[in-house]
Amino acid sequence: MKRVFYFLLTNIAIMLVLSVTMRLLGVGPYLTANGMNYTSLLIFSGVMGFGGAFISLAISKWSAKRMSGAVVIEQANTQTERWLIATVQQQAKKVGIKMPEVAIFDSPEMNAFATGMTKNSSLVAVSTGLLRGMTQDEVEAVLAHEVSHIANGDMVTLTLIQGVVNTFVMFFSRIIGNIVDKAVFKTKDGNGPAFFITMIIAEMVLGVLASIIVMWFSRQREFRADEGSANLASSQKMISALERLKNAHEPSVLPKQMAAFGISSFGSMSKLFASHPSLDDRIAALKMRR
Repeated sequence: MKRVFYFLLTNIAIMLVLSVTMRLLGVGPYLTANGMNYTSLLIFSGVMGFGGAFISLAISKWSAKRMSGAVVIEQANTQTERWLIATVQQQAKKVGIKMPEVAIFDSPEMNAFATGMTKNSSLVAVSTGLLRGMTQDEVEAVLAHEVSHIANGDMVTLTLIQGVVNTFVMFFSRIIGNIVDKAVFKTKDGNGPAFFITMIIAEMVLGVLASIIVMWFSRQREFRADEGSANLASSQKMISALERLKNAHEPSVLPKQMAAFGISSFGSMSKLFASHPSLDDRIAALKMRR
């Protein structure tokens, strides 16, 4: 989940910065000098949308380290660190990628993520909570899951999908801003104050709605990474790791009258924005392939 969260957070920040920068540089008026030129706007949105996504990908490893506080193991000093390096090295060799950087970040939660611009320039990071809370077999399965994400090119796939989403968000937010500005301020070129304000608001709203598409693709990639883990480690080890996570996140029992107010009570709407399928669905999928 952290992999997707860090990427999306960076992408949103970059898109907002690019939008403000283009506004300050006066690019907007050129697109509407003779009325809204939809072809030029679409090309502009595509260049900016994919540009923002690929910038996010290019700095994904750096930003993930900064946001998580992950420390790369430069030289293994403990038995655990030596085992982590050896395990990832063995798995990377099996799937035919270069050895990723291996890092540990301090967090009580059992978590891990993989990121990087290419398959051969990647990072695998695990939390201290994961190392403390799981058996070695379960950690091996989690590492295999993350290595599979890298081998499957999931970060590049997510970037391409995000590029398409960014393009249409920028395209339609500017059309909405132009319409509102003409309707409210009656400006001829549609580039008054209301255009900029409405455009930013529309970008944020449409960006949230568009993330439903990105999250759906992310959930499908999780199933595929689970399969990769089953091949590299074993189905049983991955099932065991997922069951361990399930037990750790099992909601406390609440009275029926209070269930709706529990922090673990998620409706169907929240599932649309989930980057991962439910643990039960993932376990069931692995059990079916055995």
